[in-house]
Amino acid sequence: MAPQKPGLKQAVPRFFLITMSAITTQPQLDFVNCPHPEGQHRMAFWRWGDVCARHVVVCVHGLTRQGRDFDRLAQALVAQSPEPLQVVCPDVVGRGRSEWLIDASGYQIPQYAADMLALLGQLNAQLSAQWGATNAMQSLDWVGTSMGGLIGMVLAGQPGLPLPAPIRRLVLNDVGPAISWSSVQRMQTYVGQYGQYRDLDEAAAVLRVLSQGFGPVPADVWREMSAHMTRPGLDGALTLHYDPAIGVPVRALTEEMATAGEAALWSLYDQIQARTLLIRGQDSDLLTPETAKVMAQRGPRARLETWTGFGHAPTLTSEDQISCVAQFLLAD
Repeated sequence: MAPQKPGLKQAVPRFFLITMSAITTQPQLDFVNCPHPEGQHRMAFWRWGDVCARHVVVCVHGLTRQGRDFDRLAQALVAQSPEPLQVVCPDVVGRGRSEWLIDASGYQIPQYAADMLALLGQLNAQLSAQWGATNAMQSLDWVGTSMGGLIGMVLAGQPGLPLPAPIRRLVLNDVGPAISWSSVQRMQTYVGQYGQYRDLDEAAAVLRVLSQGFGPVPADVWREMSAHMTRPGLDGALTLHYDPAIGVPVRALTEEMATAGEAALWSLYDQIQARTLLIRGQDSDLLTPETAKVMAQRGPRARLETWTGFGHAPTLTSEDQISCVAQFLLAD
């Protein structure tokens, strides 16, 4: 195992008898052991809402982020859901509270997708123990920002995968099968390139510069999000909360490799059966208008929402952004 470096409002059916300890109004931190070629690693995940709920929403972050990005969305979904709901927000391996891989080549979508299958298997086993059913998870939805959306497409686009329930609704936040090469080149310049910061304010300021595409996030919200992006560094300083080695596969990517991967992703996208919401920042350099238009016309025929004033990628933290996602996920 790799060492680690570094007002609920819901309608509960009468037959659904649980203790108050099963309900969370703050996220619970939990872990799942995930296999990799050299053994296994531990992935952290944050759980909101009713841990016995059979409706599960998984929210997965972008390349250099972590699961606490979804705090506001998760709280809103739990509060607005008419039925018991749990929202699970993993720290993808190498980020946040999850362990780091010994071999940096593992920081790629196939490993991430396998980790999510391990997570869903553990969640279903816990529900099965509660409900006495083999597949106790009745409904599974997915919210994926950027990299998290790619992982969602891989899982939703392969019918033979051992999911405890098919993905019912899929939210793709500013990502699709085709990713512009210029955006990859931009990522290659900054992923894994970070240092030490005097304090949280300095770290938040640096992250703000790197995250212009996130759009107009209020200062207090940005500071809160940035706090989850940092960990203690040297001599009382702060550093970012991810393994710099996650950038190794990104920097190794060539335009030819990206083109080959795009063809595979389109094949997966065309097999998706989930109702799909595609969010695009109008100024995104990753998801082009042309790709978004094609995504609305083929495969699951995604419902396209284009948001002005945003690039790559909206944070899903403002009231209007949360309302759009919540209405899509919680509607009948």
